Amino acid sequence: MKPSLPKGTRDFLPHEVRRRNYIFDTIRASFHRYGYQPIETPVMENLSTLTGKYGEEGDRLLFKVLNNGDFLGKADDKDLINKDSNAILPQISKRGLRYDLTVPFARYVVMHQNELAFPFKRYAIAPVWRADRPQKGRYNEFYQCDADVVGSDSLLYEAELTQLLDEVFSALKLGVVIRLNHRKILAGLAEIAGHEDRMLDITIAIDKLDKIGEQGVEKELRERGVDGEAVSTIMKFLATDDLEEVAPLLESSEVGMQGVRELREVLTTIGFLVNRVEFDVTLARGLNYYTGCIYEVAVDPEAHPDIVMGSIAGGGRYADLTGIFGGRDLPGVGISFGAERIYDVLEELNLFPKDTNDDLDYLLLCLDDESLAHGFDLLRRLRQQGHNTDIYPTAAKLGKMMKYADQRGAPQVVIIGSREARSGAYTVKDMRTGEQRVDRLSAS
Repeated sequence: MKPSLPKGTRDFLPHEVRRRNYIFDTIRASFHRYGYQPIETPVMENLSTLTGKYGEEGDRLLFKVLNNGDFLGKADDKDLINKDSNAILPQISKRGLRYDLTVPFARYVVMHQNELAFPFKRYAIAPVWRADRPQKGRYNEFYQCDADVVGSDSLLYEAELTQLLDEVFSALKLGVVIRLNHRKILAGLAEIAGHEDRMLDITIAIDKLDKIGEQGVEKELRERGVDGEAVSTIMKFLATDDLEEVAPLLESSEVGMQGVRELREVLTTIGFLVNRVEFDVTLARGLNYYTGCIYEVAVDPEAHPDIVMGSIAGGGRYADLTGIFGGRDLPGVGISFGAERIYDVLEELNLFPKDTNDDLDYLLLCLDDESLAHGFDLLRRLRQQGHNTDIYPTAAKLGKMMKYADQRGAPQVVIIGSREARSGAYTVKDMRTGEQRVDRLSAS
């Protein structure tokens, strides 16, 4: 049978793993610097934990896990005959792969609230799964790097997370635009359009603006039951790009003006950043649980005009996510880095440091059996000194071993023959420059 992978998943070669670890290590270092603590949750959650938290599209994209054993044994025969998948699903599946790291975090907080000090700042770097159609920058299995703080409604955290986004992308030397909006501003829009009860429909349509354009948004709004006059109001609102231009449009909406005031405070608190921060009234973030400030980060087209990629980070504030699990209502706010897309962009721009290709300091090449025994002892001593070192496992022709060294990407090879074994002075070749030197390695 020809080996294959499920669509939307990938294998990673060693050099790709090292590059991914460079991204993770950069993000993790900033998380630590900002006082976020690591936690872990299972890759599977109960479907009751996951469903109803991400909106209709999110629920559709959940990967469901079949029950153990004879999963059809307890299924209703009538539902099976009628092929009623909605009725059959809860009978054959009680678990699902996590869709993101935020809902599991909310469940975690409720279950461990007596063991945590609030405000609680956590980070997690782990894979998630979404049954979406695979395409460039979009995978069924991918890593998220999340930072959340729960237990405080202070807007200082919105400002801090904006600074954190800026720090990480600056460290990665990637120019980005950090776009901000506020769900209360969108709630105000629904109110002035006369469709308070359709805020979810409106935000889902607005969130697709980049994909389907203005005409597509207008069409979807009408299909979702928004009347023509309201559609005109919404599209006029979306044409503004300045918070102070939006404010007069929302004067009749108390909730909308609260969103304006809060976002204004965040923008004035942030301070100087390396990357651009912009208000974007079209930013909606379709997930149901956001209730306050929302974020989205994209590659800056001015800095990198040839890059075509969707958002590479995002997040927002949620007011009642923990309450739905039966715990006390704890407000929270968080961000998530899309590691896969960040990787693709860094690779396309050739922004990975050269040393991410190196996993060795030395590769030992022995010319005969006598030097092989000596080389194995030298290998032990170099490793004890903290050097990442490997050895070609047999005495072989130098050309064959040098080819292997090239394939391994070894920066330096140590050539050991009988003379080197007796003297302890080794020929060391720099594989990048071709230069050779004599070095007593174990004495250094």
